[in-house]
Amino acid sequence: MIRILLAEDEQAMREYLTRALERSGYDVVAVDRGTAAVPLLEHERFDLLLTDIVMPEMDGIELARHCNMVSPSTEVMFITGFSGVALRVGESMPSAKVLSKPFHLKDLVLEVERLFANENFGELK
Repeated sequence: MIRILLAEDEQAMREYLTRALERSGYDVVAVDRGTAAVPLLEHERFDLLLTDIVMPEMDGIELARHCNMVSPSTEVMFITGFSGVALRVGESMPSAKVLSKPFHLKDLVLEVERLFANENFGELK
């Protein structure tokens, strides 16, 4: 089963995304800030880091950079409500997928499925 670490500071959005991803068959661990995600990335295996960009304590870009150092096989996808921030991500991490809020849950699930479509996760789901 694909494991997703979700870092989202807005509680309602975090719960909403967690439910939608779990209903689609993913194992989701959700945290409310980047600093809470760091020890999980260091000690557990995740297939995807799904992170908000603008968060207190540690933003999503810094978290993604840390993820790339400690868990280079973990894919990264950003979510943001700020278009200017999305442009900054595109400049610093051009291969990263960015979903701009608001988005439909089906779009999120499709992007996650697309991300793993070319890998051998099909038999694990």
